[in-house]
Amino acid sequence: MPVIVLEARDFASPLFLVRTWEVLSGCTTFSLVASLEYSELNEDPSHLQCRNRFRIFCMFTWCFFFTITLLIHILSIIQFHSLIPISWKNLTVTVAVLGALMCFSASVVFPWIIMSHQKVWPRPVAAAVASCLTFLAYTSESYVLRTQAHEQRGYMSSMPGFLKILQLWGGCQMILLVVDAAHTPSGVHSWQLWVSGVSYGVCTLMSLVTLVVILGDFAGRCLLPFDRFLTGFSLIGVLLYMMATVLCFTKILKLEDLGQNNSEVLVIMETVVASITLLSYTVDLAFSIKLLCDRNHASTNT
Repeated sequence: MPVIVLEARDFASPLFLVRTWEVLSGCTTFSLVASLEYSELNEDPSHLQCRNRFRIFCMFTWCFFFTITLLIHILSIIQFHSLIPISWKNLTVTVAVLGALMCFSASVVFPWIIMSHQKVWPRPVAAAVASCLTFLAYTSESYVLRTQAHEQRGYMSSMPGFLKILQLWGGCQMILLVVDAAHTPSGVHSWQLWVSGVSYGVCTLMSLVTLVVILGDFAGRCLLPFDRFLTGFSLIGVLLYMMATVLCFTKILKLEDLGQNNSEVLVIMETVVASITLLSYTVDLAFSIKLLCDRNHASTNT
């Protein structure tokens, strides 16, 4: 079949320009970070243990979203996205919103934990600025996609869809923080780490399953109505994150008594992200219950 490319006016569209911005700024960011020398990294003893793990997280974030954005950009230009058995409307907004959230995390972690604080080096500063620009680019694409016509927007552009992306982002952050806490000496009991890790892992897996079903348009093939699955997932997420958030607060109190300020900072980060994710699951559960009630009411009336 002949290759169909965009018309000339489409190359000046906001969506084309913002995706080009994402590709350029993302490539610039991970290229600068990959070229950093040891002297340009943070040498604070309190951050040495977690620096390499957070650097891997940031590099994975920038490289992954650069790659997937470049593929989306190319497929949009040659108009091949209709041949892919994926909901294109949901895929693009998912990548945009999740990319904005993950790049925001990387933009916070990189200057705080990875780059040197003893001396101002040009490359780390340029990388931090490029990461912030990447975050702004994905935020701009999210706004552009949400302002499109209603028939061009998918489920992930709605508020419940955004909450599910937020839940996936929270799960990714929590797993990283739990892994780092497991390698950092502290007074936290091992069973607390296991309970937290299992809770975050189960919720992240549920988020991934939900995302795959929505992107692949598999909702109609589920044994039960998909909205009931979503309600069940949201309820499980609320219960597990409620338990994990309580454990986070107990960790903070215990670390304060032991005077371990370095570990306390990471636990505070875990508590903040867990609280945000718990709130998203709670609001999502309210949306799901309302949807079930509306459908039951409509079925009884008919």
